[in-house]
Amino acid sequence: MTALDQAPVSAALTRAADLVASPWKNGGGVTREIAAFPPGAALDAFAWRVSVADVGAAGPFSRFDGIDRTLVLLSGAGMTLAAADGARHVLDAPLARADFAGETAIDATLHDGPTRDFNLMTRRSAARGALDVWRAGVHRVERADTVLLFCAAGAVDVAVAGARYALEEMDTLRLDGLQRAFDVVVSGGGALLAVSLAVGERD
Repeated sequence: MTALDQAPVSAALTRAADLVASPWKNGGGVTREIAAFPPGAALDAFAWRVSVADVGAAGPFSRFDGIDRTLVLLSGAGMTLAAADGARHVLDAPLARADFAGETAIDATLHDGPTRDFNLMTRRSAARGALDVWRAGVHRVERADTVLLFCAAGAVDVAVAGARYALEEMDTLRLDGLQRAFDVVVSGGGALLAVSLAVGERD
């Protein structure tokens, strides 16, 4: 066994009740930041940022130049995102997703009332991110700077690095120091959003 095999994984659990609400740049909703790098970075300075947004009204999305965005519907009847170039993203079921560039002009239409959405934002010049939906089973995690396991629906138990964690809706398990690939065992009837993040310029 090498030192790399024995390298520890740092785990931290953030409960839904710990998330702090703040208004959007354009005033059209409320965001609860889950994590960002660097920690506490302003909206024009983060390498990556993960958050949950409550969207209460239709209207244009804030512009984020140089940012790649992934949006996942968590609850509500859904929304349609219409881009200036004619592209449309219809999110009409829980865990439906849209991927788009932050500098694209996007106008959001709510289908029937407010929605709650999960947002991943990565700065192209500074970070890389990937998002997958995990349900019960064994999932392989590759080497990364940070992995966030966000409970998007229901409840799950997560077993990783010899420890077990019980997550309920909107809880997040953060894993840092992933110097090798390893397995994560998920049980229960809920769903996780698994976000893998690495800081550094893209190839």
